[in-house]
Amino acid sequence: MSTYLLVHGAWHSGQCWERVVPLLAAAGHRVVAPTLTGYGDTVHLAGPEVGLDTHVDNIVGLITEEDLTDVVLVGHSYAGLVISSAANRVPERIGHLVYLDAMVPEDGESAADVLPVTQGMIDQAMASESGWRVPPPEPPFGLFGVTEPADVEWLRSMLSDQPVRCLQQPVRLDNPAVNAIPRTHIHCVANVPQGITRRPIPALQPNGTPAQVWELETGHDCMITMPAELTELLLKLG
Repeated sequence: MSTYLLVHGAWHSGQCWERVVPLLAAAGHRVVAPTLTGYGDTVHLAGPEVGLDTHVDNIVGLITEEDLTDVVLVGHSYAGLVISSAANRVPERIGHLVYLDAMVPEDGESAADVLPVTQGMIDQAMASESGWRVPPPEPPFGLFGVTEPADVEWLRSMLSDQPVRCLQQPVRLDNPAVNAIPRTHIHCVANVPQGITRRPIPALQPNGTPAQVWELETGHDCMITMPAELTELLLKLG
């Protein structure tokens, strides 16, 4: 049995994994899909003080409190930053890092460094009445690549504003032990919105082994649009 820790991206909540969790569990694995501070049922905790460090604390706290080891740590989108910093703090507990259509940072980088289009969202939020709220975007190819009307309605029900500090705080990758953790990158390659550019994945992982990059022919929120196909890939890592 492996432990899969699924970390949702910006604007979402842990509910977005609802179609993947039972499939992984049916294969005999432990699955944890928390909601980060400020989203979903914790939306009342959102505020200008909530940032990337808050979410890293969420994940590290969960791992240590539940005494999780050999974790397959999956980060979707913005959560690529979260899992990177979390692994930096508890590398001995992480068995595999999975960047699911995710931001892949270097030490000291923020979301705006990894994905420059994010800077426009930051500027708008800081100039807004709240000074910190980043509302969910409306990509041209459906909402995060979700196009089925029932799925769009379900997705909208779980979305909430993103605290701008999440996009401003830098990732910390200063623990050499994190480089030994194997990585897998899963890219969603259908209907990528204009302005979204993915950094090339180096041929070698930080641990010196060949890069592992898989693709899904779907939009960004593959856990909603292709849960079975995503689960099949994740099970290869358990």
